[in-house]
Amino acid sequence: MSPIFRGGIGAGGTAPGAPTIGTATAGDGSATVAYTAPSWVGKGSGAVTYTAKSSPGSFTGTGSSPITVSGLTNGTAYTFTVKATTSYGATGPESAASNSITPAAAAIRGVFGGGAGNANALNYVTVATTGTVSSFGTLITSGYGRASCSSATRGLWGGGGGFNAQTASIEYITIATTGNGTSFGNLTQARNGITGLSNSTRGVFGGGLTGGSGTYTDLIDYVTIATTGNATNFGTLYSSRQWVSSGASTTRGLFAGGASASNSNDIGYITIATTGNTTSFGTLTVARAYLSGCSSSTRSLIAGGYNAGGNVIEYVTIATTGNATSFGNLTSTKFGMASFSSSIVGLFVGGYDYTDSEFETTAIDSVTIATTGNATSFGNLSVGKGYQAGCSNGHGGL
Repeated sequence: MSPIFRGGIGAGGTAPGAPTIGTATAGDGSATVAYTAPSWVGKGSGAVTYTAKSSPGSFTGTGSSPITVSGLTNGTAYTFTVKATTSYGATGPESAASNSITPAAAAIRGVFGGGAGNANALNYVTVATTGTVSSFGTLITSGYGRASCSSATRGLWGGGGGFNAQTASIEYITIATTGNGTSFGNLTQARNGITGLSNSTRGVFGGGLTGGSGTYTDLIDYVTIATTGNATNFGTLYSSRQWVSSGASTTRGLFAGGASASNSNDIGYITIATTGNTTSFGTLTVARAYLSGCSSSTRSLIAGGYNAGGNVIEYVTIATTGNATSFGNLTSTKFGMASFSSSIVGLFVGGYDYTDSEFETTAIDSVTIATTGNATSFGNLSVGKGYQAGCSNGHGGL
């Protein structure tokens, strides 16, 4: 006997109705679309697949409510419909259109704190928005000379201390929220004047002062940022140093300059996912220490320093090797700044005025990493502060 057809649908199953559209929510190049499944009577429909489609662009996503639709263009307005298709091949009508949403890139936040005067306060800025500095919380341990590194969600502060005093402690914060530091674990050795860098999974801490004045280390440690626990030995720096600059891509980490009996102009690199000693990369244009660094995924900047080149900004291309090239100048001569970046903008926060090492500046300098040129003013701290450490949820290592 031939199958019976009703309403154009075979006896294998009837077509579902239109889902009831819910709320569309914007993301970074994406959206989530909520819906309520339809009900219908007749033959069993089998398994059902729900598909959301954008207008314009006809970008689609499938799944249960809410459905994620990716591939959208930030800054473009979209609406969405949802339809149901049974495993028997019966497709129902589309829902009504959703509310209009406009995807936008996630705001990149830079968090910085610690610093001279045994301070433990944390503050933050939105990197793309000039002028505003907000309170974040406090670190567990007061002191200066810490290193910071971060994933897209979590920021770490390791080491630090005070004059001829060191700590091995590591603590963490969740960057998108505000709040106080939480204990993470310990470095393999207590030290201050330490430097940090990271990719999306691993944080690396290098160099530092381990005892009285003049007792430097070349030790490099690493941790897995998403977990907690003590650090593990990674390898060694090009020489025993403190107050070194750093930068990173997703694969490579760079260390530059630093202080010991004399200031260094060395640049060395590591492959973050492995372990081992630094490999020679090139040299800075000016040997110096107490300098600061930040990076996009392709370019690393090295800025400020003591006791020469205090207003110099240099850059290197991370994927290659070679000597640093002049980028421009800071707004003033300074050293001991906190630094961090988005993929576009680098910020240098506070520090000491090179012409008067007792004067802690309030200035925050801003540069566009992909270009060259002098820094411009981002805004100011409420109180001048030097020897802070900073990180962000959008740097070049992510």
